[in-house]
Amino acid sequence: MLVLLPPSEGKAASGRGAPLKLESLSLPGLTEARAAVLDELVELCAADEDKAREVLGLSEGLRGEVAKNAELRTAGARPAGEIYTGVLYDALDLASLETAAKRRAARSLLVFSGLWGAVRVTDRIPSYRCSMGVRLPGLGALGAHWRTPLASALPEVAGSGLVLDLRSSAYAAAWKPKGEIAGRTATVRVLHAPTRKVVSHFNKATKGRIVRSLLSAGAVPKGPAELVEALRDLGYVVEVEPPVQAGAGGGAGTAWALDVLVSEIH
Repeated sequence: MLVLLPPSEGKAASGRGAPLKLESLSLPGLTEARAAVLDELVELCAADEDKAREVLGLSEGLRGEVAKNAELRTAGARPAGEIYTGVLYDALDLASLETAAKRRAARSLLVFSGLWGAVRVTDRIPSYRCSMGVRLPGLGALGAHWRTPLASALPEVAGSGLVLDLRSSAYAAAWKPKGEIAGRTATVRVLHAPTRKVVSHFNKATKGRIVRSLLSAGAVPKGPAELVEALRDLGYVVEVEPPVQAGAGGGAGTAWALDVLVSEIH
């Protein structure tokens, strides 16, 4: 099982660890593309704070994020699973997982990023600010920058099992599973059961709980149909949207779209 996650906008401080080593990150096929974004981001933030803030879409109160980006090459690095915070990651709570579940998280979770493309939660990175929606003056739109390298690297990472895609739309656009991989991919939408509306905070927290539940239970669904069964066994109310039919295995090149219905917003 491969779980695709969005990053968090807010991040923990880098800490006092050894600085970033690009060559040590997972998915080495992304190294060149990572270096290109890192070089331009560091240069931009070191040279012109106001322009950097405009490019990154940061408010006056977030000027400190520009200075942080300027020091990315020398800042301490920590596991990505400790750097990413926010609603989804608070609910996932990687630090409190039992040892076996942490090992499963290290193998299964892949976090998408405007700066790194995608990293595993064990990859050591510094704290940064650079969303996938950013358009750098030199490289242009980061979503487009990452499309080709991710298309080359991700099929191997996806392997032959389930791909559980929990990314937000900006990050999902950077790599879209195609063909046979799409047929074993499932996306999840979380709905407030009485109203059947998506609530952003609620949506993120529930996705974090879903991933935690699967990791803690040691569930290894081989495909979307098995995922539906596993989630129902874990107590989730799951509906499968058309055109997918239960038991059909999904159409070639068609991802499964699951709705998880939750009664209480918390």
